[in-house]
Amino acid sequence: MDHEVRRFTDRSRQMRRLQTDAERLMWCLLRNHHFLGLKFRRQHEIGKRFIVDFYCEDIRLAIELDGAPHLLEAVAAFDAKRTRALNRLGVTVIRFRNDDVLEETNTALQRLRSVVMALQEVPHP
Repeated sequence: MDHEVRRFTDRSRQMRRLQTDAERLMWCLLRNHHFLGLKFRRQHEIGKRFIVDFYCEDIRLAIELDGAPHLLEAVAAFDAKRTRALNRLGVTVIRFRNDDVLEETNTALQRLRSVVMALQEVPHP
């Protein structure tokens, strides 16, 4: 395994060990096909450039959970650029604020369910 790829894989493993409270809760809700029977992976590598918080390969959906730093203009601009790049790869990205996952869990899941249902209606290559 090439050094850069190994470093990238090590980073995703480290991120799985150092979950935020919101990531921990979301993983409990998604893992083992609990959410609409879909298989999600956490801290999943897409290509050699991206690690997303959660990913469902069947519908090419990435879920990103954003903490307070993501409210900063520079970070939000970077997130938008990253989302566009993932969209070009055919990946739909849905973002939730950590607080929304922790405090408005049912609302976040309803929003996620709506996105999933829409994606399941569209045929994927």
